Amino acid sequence: MKVLLADDHRLVRAGLRSLLDSMPEVDVVAEAADGEEAVRLVHELRPDVALVDIAMPKLSGLAVLHQIAAADVPTRVLLLSMYDNDEYVAEAVRAGAAGYLIKDAAVEELGLALQALECGDVYLSPAISRKLALAFSGGRATPGLTSRQTQILRLVAMGQSSKEIARELDLSIKTVETHRTQIMDRLDIRDLAGLVRYAVRTGLVGTEK
Repeated sequence: MKVLLADDHRLVRAGLRSLLDSMPEVDVVAEAADGEEAVRLVHELRPDVALVDIAMPKLSGLAVLHQIAAADVPTRVLLLSMYDNDEYVAEAVRAGAAGYLIKDAAVEELGLALQALECGDVYLSPAISRKLALAFSGGRATPGLTSRQTQILRLVAMGQSSKEIARELDLSIKTVETHRTQIMDRLDIRDLAGLVRYAVRTGLVGTEK
């Protein structure tokens, strides 16, 4: 996995670089100290993942995300932030972020996040997933979906795997996968990121007031 590292703090970049270099299947292809440099390097190097701090000079992480999402590049963006601010998370997911990682997360989370991105999934720090779960007012169904499908959609949007959902809801993995396929068909959504964006946009995993 080719990774671009973008953070305006040298010590933070050095710490993240050390962690990434310890992962045998990860290759840090470049580092950027501001948002404009990050966008330029993404266009030039086309890395698999851009690990981008949300607060940077010249262009914020969210602005970088918007520009990369609008460009014809395969790079997925994993945002880093000191804050689990609901508005930032919601905007990031709507704009197509592949993940949102809190900087005070456990060291192991960085590897887990990259593994999720490699599988085509979206990764949210557990702290964010918990907040989204608390913000959800349970029991209601999403138009076009059954209550069970709404429940599964919420858990998918929170980053849970089919195996985890099956265990939590006491269902078979096959049943969860069947529901998930039906959800995507009924909503005319073809990827996990689209499901997450739909869930945030419709308030299924909405923001706290």
